[in-house]
Amino acid sequence: MKWGVIGTGNMGEILIDSWMSSNVIDQNHLYITNRTINKAFSIKERYPRIHVIEDVKQLVEEVDIIYICVKPLQIHPLLVDLYSSLRKDHCIVSITSPYSVEILESLVPCQIARMIPSITNRALSGITLASFGDQITKEMKAYLLQSSRIYSTPKIINNNITRMASDIVSCGPAFFGYLAEQYIEAATYETDINRELASELTEQMFIGFGKLLEDGHFTLPELIEKVCVKGGVTGEGIKAMEKDIGNLFHHLIQATHAKYQEDIDKISKQMLEG
Repeated sequence: MKWGVIGTGNMGEILIDSWMSSNVIDQNHLYITNRTINKAFSIKERYPRIHVIEDVKQLVEEVDIIYICVKPLQIHPLLVDLYSSLRKDHCIVSITSPYSVEILESLVPCQIARMIPSITNRALSGITLASFGDQITKEMKAYLLQSSRIYSTPKIINNNITRMASDIVSCGPAFFGYLAEQYIEAATYETDINRELASELTEQMFIGFGKLLEDGHFTLPELIEKVCVKGGVTGEGIKAMEKDIGNLFHHLIQATHAKYQEDIDKISKQMLEG
């Protein structure tokens, strides 16, 4: 099958790099486009046999699967523009959370899937959150799931947990990366360690931490228990975190869900006006 990507921003580019690194699709079977077309051509410099198509409708005519990697408010006008070019056997794959597969199915005459990626897919790891419309064939659903297994672990989810699952899988690396940066800043302020060494040690800790979990040596609670010896230094650090962390993650989840609802409201208004 031939795949198309509309939108080669951060996540679109990460997906393309993941596909090329894992050989999930041959370069010659991938067609890409972007509003700023030079960005698509810069990807072609790394993968010379990829096709860059400037006309989005021409791209649709060339491919079987269309990955929509644009911002949420750009999706509705894009699908309206593409409607007459879509075939029943096309499959549109959205990577954004505010559009449910049910809403997407109401907008187009073809098959629909939602496959929300993570930056961790770039390392051929992490989760892909999958949801499928009612019109998708068993063969297409199996093909998408099997393809995503080559560069990630697909997890089928219900729409009601889409935002929370996305917070963990897709936003999580940024959230915990930010916490790590704050830890490094505090370390360099409070002690004589320099930023370069503190960063190196933190990065290597994360790599080892992930490996422990990946290899099944410990669960998260077991890992805390093993390191946090009663009366020891780690225990004192945990006490400080318990005191100061408060409702941080509750507030984080409330903030992301409020933005999610805001996006849904904007999309709904856009559809009514369109």
